[in-house]
Amino acid sequence: MTFSTAPTVAMLAADTELPEPVAGGGQLVLAALAGIAVIVLAITVAKVHPFLALIGGGATVGIVAGESIPTVLESFTEGFGATAAGVGILIALGAMFAKLLADSGGADEIVDTIVGHASPRMLPWAMALVGAIIGLPMFFEIGLVLLMPVIYLVARRSGLGLITIGIPALAGLSAMHGFVPPHPGPLVAIDALGADLGTTLALGVLVAIPTIVVSGPLFGKLAGKWVTVPIPDTFDADPADGTTTRRPSFAITMFSVLLPVVLMLGKALAEIFIDDEDAAVRRVLDILGTPLIALLIAVVVAMFTLGRGSGMDRATISKCTGAALPAIAGILLIVAAGGGFKQVLVDTGIGTLLADWASDANISVLLLAWVLAALIRLATGSATVATITASSLMLGLVDGLSSGEISLVVLAIGAGSVFLSHVNDAGFWLVKEYFGMSVGQTFKTWSAMETVLSVSGLVVVLLLGLVI
Repeated sequence: MTFSTAPTVAMLAADTELPEPVAGGGQLVLAALAGIAVIVLAITVAKVHPFLALIGGGATVGIVAGESIPTVLESFTEGFGATAAGVGILIALGAMFAKLLADSGGADEIVDTIVGHASPRMLPWAMALVGAIIGLPMFFEIGLVLLMPVIYLVARRSGLGLITIGIPALAGLSAMHGFVPPHPGPLVAIDALGADLGTTLALGVLVAIPTIVVSGPLFGKLAGKWVTVPIPDTFDADPADGTTTRRPSFAITMFSVLLPVVLMLGKALAEIFIDDEDAAVRRVLDILGTPLIALLIAVVVAMFTLGRGSGMDRATISKCTGAALPAIAGILLIVAAGGGFKQVLVDTGIGTLLADWASDANISVLLLAWVLAALIRLATGSATVATITASSLMLGLVDGLSSGEISLVVLAIGAGSVFLSHVNDAGFWLVKEYFGMSVGQTFKTWSAMETVLSVSGLVVVLLLGLVI
């Protein structure tokens, strides 16, 4: 690790091997803008599903750039298949693990244990921790559904207010979603930019901790003074499906949740501290820490520790893991279509063009990554679409960077992808309805929290860029 300033585009290697531009600079910029505009308008105005919007955006880029339709289709299908193979399996395994965690009662055990040991003054901090732990393996929407009954109950018993208790939990969930694999956004950026997953995971957790502190308990205290809403008297029954006879213990549940994280971090540490690639320890850690192997081991272990540990029989465990897949079909298609869109951008040479232009501007790669992701997030309302598109545009700018610096670019994109959730984001309306707030109150709380999380995440990434 060397001490240097954050990398600028001018510091990248000059011999980057990127596709040559297929047209002039003006035409390629027009093609990229037209493709992004098609995606934005299709999602926000026409209410088209992002999967179809990304296909349309990819076709628009290629055609406006002057490529033939067969060439565009070849680029898109190549990117679609590569992304589905590289990321889709990990998302599916992550969803299976999350379903086992929820249906076994393990998620509830984590919540009850941590909240039960916190004093009233420390409850917002405990809720931030709960949100982060639950958010580590779960998608944001699933984690929110699981946490809402607890948020209601804790707020009512503590008298601290729904916003003061709820915002820290939301910050924990959202930070994990934006910064830490195996969530779809970070995985897509890691796959697109060729970042090391273990390094990105470690740095992602490092970025997430101070970011959650600032946007969670600290901001939640202010937001609780700005907005006061009544706590609902009732909520739907426990999110678990009632198939278990007992909960796994807190220790067993935490072991299951942290197992894939430890395996992937072990691989990253072995690469840093063990120079001999043929050493037996390093070879074992390399295999166990491969993301696919680590998540597969975690799912198999969870079948016993969470599934059998909660009283599920083999048929119930099979039903539980199978039920996780239909819910993520849409996410898998969006992510894969985003890979196709990315490949069309790459093959037109727009990345080469941006790299040349940005080198003249001499601006920070990390700042540029954040700005691109934030702008696309504002336009589309989708963190995943923002991550996909920003990663595609950054491809020509990372080839001269070290592994750690590429991971920081991934995290800068992640920070930008959660910027200012508003009315075009499904999460905005989900939070509004669960918390019983008006649109204005949702802007003052949820939207403001997402903005604080995004900006503070960028600040931490830039600070890390000074020493990596």
